[in-house]
Amino acid sequence: MSKLPTHPLPGSDKSQPEGARCLGACNPDEKIEVVVMLRRQNEDAFRQLMEKINAGAADAVPVSREEFGKRFGASEADVAKIEAFAKTHRLDVVRADAGSRSVVLSGTIAQFSAAFGVKLERFEHHAVGEYRGRTGPVNVPEDMKDAVTAVLGLDSRPQARPHFRFRPPFKTARSGSSTSYTPLDLARLYDFPDGDGSGQCVGIIELGGGYNESDLSAYFSQLGVAEPEVIAVGVDQANNAPTGNPNGPDGEVTLDIEIVGAIVPGARIAVYFTRNSDAGFIDAVNRAIHDDTNKPSVISISWGGPETNWTSQSQTAFNEVLQSAAALGVTVCAASGDSGSDDGAADGLDHVDFPASSPYVLACGGTQLRATAKGIGSEVVWNDGDQGGAGGGGVSAAFALPVWQKGLSVTRVNGAKSVLTKRGVPDVAGDASPLTGYDVIIGGTQTVVGGTSAVAPLWAGLVARINAAAGKPAGFLNPKLYGAKTAGHDITQGNNGSFEATVGWDACTGLGSPDGAKVAAALK
Repeated sequence: MSKLPTHPLPGSDKSQPEGARCLGACNPDEKIEVVVMLRRQNEDAFRQLMEKINAGAADAVPVSREEFGKRFGASEADVAKIEAFAKTHRLDVVRADAGSRSVVLSGTIAQFSAAFGVKLERFEHHAVGEYRGRTGPVNVPEDMKDAVTAVLGLDSRPQARPHFRFRPPFKTARSGSSTSYTPLDLARLYDFPDGDGSGQCVGIIELGGGYNESDLSAYFSQLGVAEPEVIAVGVDQANNAPTGNPNGPDGEVTLDIEIVGAIVPGARIAVYFTRNSDAGFIDAVNRAIHDDTNKPSVISISWGGPETNWTSQSQTAFNEVLQSAAALGVTVCAASGDSGSDDGAADGLDHVDFPASSPYVLACGGTQLRATAKGIGSEVVWNDGDQGGAGGGGVSAAFALPVWQKGLSVTRVNGAKSVLTKRGVPDVAGDASPLTGYDVIIGGTQTVVGGTSAVAPLWAGLVARINAAAGKPAGFLNPKLYGAKTAGHDITQGNNGSFEATVGWDACTGLGSPDGAKVAAALK
C-alpha cells in the first residue's frame, strides 16, 4: 500500500500570478483528470541516441513508434505502481500508456487533494478569469518518488495563448501599404517544391475552439485545391467545439488548418484538441507523436507563452516529450510569439516563448514580406510596433546551448554583440505581419491574419511536401539546417525590440525565411 505523500516532487512548486484573488475552496466532489508522467527506461541509451541526433550523425536513425515504446517508454513496474496508488486513493485509471510514459487518472478534488497532499482553491485573475489553482509543491509517496517525473492537471489555469493577429485597422508610418497573400502565393514566393503531401499526416495542436466544415469547404474551393482530409482528435475530454467567436481560439484553429491544407491538400490533417492547461498541452503533443493510427510526420504548434509561466516540472516534462518527437523522427514546428523580445511579459525584461524555446523544436519567427512581379521584393523583421505586434525571439533562460548553435552570436539594437551561451530563438522565419498577411476565411468571413502562428503551419506544410517527395520523414531538422547555415533567405534588416537582424543567424528571424529548394537540399 502506498504511504502518505511525503516527498515534494522537484520543480512542482507553484504560486499564483500577481493580481490573482482567492475565491475560496473548490467543490470537493468536482471530478477532474490528472496526468502522471513517468521516468524513461534505458535513459543512458536514450541520451546516446539524442547526442547522435543533435550532432546530425549519419547513423542517427529515428526509432519506430513500436520500438520506442519497448525501449524508451515507462516500465510496466512503474505503471503498476501508479495503478496501485490509484486504487488506494479510489482514483480511476482512465488511460495507462507505457509507450508515452503517461497515466491519466480521474477522481474528485477531495481524492486528489489527499492523494498528492495539495490544497486546491478557486482563483480569479483579470487576464484569464476563474480557474482552479494550488500553492506549493505536489507530494508523492516514498515508493513513487523515483518513478514519477510530473503530476499535471491539478490546477487548471490557462497555460498558453494563440499567436495570431488580425490585420489592425491602422497603418504604421514605417510599414507602408497593406497587402495579403494566399498560402499558395507564399509557397511560390518561397520556392516550395511541387507536390500535395500525399501519404503524409500533419498534426496540429489546438488548446480550445474549433472549425466549421463550411469555412474549410469555401476556402479550398476558392483556392481551387482539393479539400484535404481533416480529422478531429479529442484529447482529455476535449473536442472540436467552435465557439462562434473568430477572435478567439476558432481563429487559430481555422487559420492553422487552412494554411496546412492549402499547401498539402493530399495530406491527412489530424487536429488534436485539448484543454488550455499545462496538462492538456503536454498530453496532446504526447498523444500526437505516439499516435499509431494517424502517424503524423510533422506537428504544428501555434500556442505558447513566456518561459516564466511554466513550472520547472511542466517545462521539463514537455521538453522530454519534444525530445521523444526528435527520436521518433517527427518534426515539430512552433510559433515563437507575436510580442517581440519581451514576449508580452510586461516586466521590462527579455523573454522567449515556450515551447518554441525547446531545443527539440523548429522555432518559427516572423518577417514582413513584400512581393513584386518578379518575386520577393523585400523582406525584413516583422515589427509593426506596440499595437501591430512583432516576432518573438531572444535567448532562453531555461535551456542550454545546443551543439548546433555553438559559435553563434546575438546582436542587440544598441550594437552590442555577444556569443550565444544558451538556446537562441527562433531557428527560422516566414511572413507574419498582418500588414502583409494571409488571406483566410474564418466564421464565414474573408479576412487577413498574421502572426507567427501562420509561420509554424507554413513550415509544417513545406516539411510535409519534402517528406512526401523523399518517401521518408526529414525528422529533427535543426542540425541539418544549422549545418547548411541558411534556410534560404537571410533577413538582415529590422529588429524585434531588443535584438537586431544581422547577416547569418539572429535572434529575430533565425536562419531566415525559407527557400524550399535549399531547405530540401539541406535535409537530404
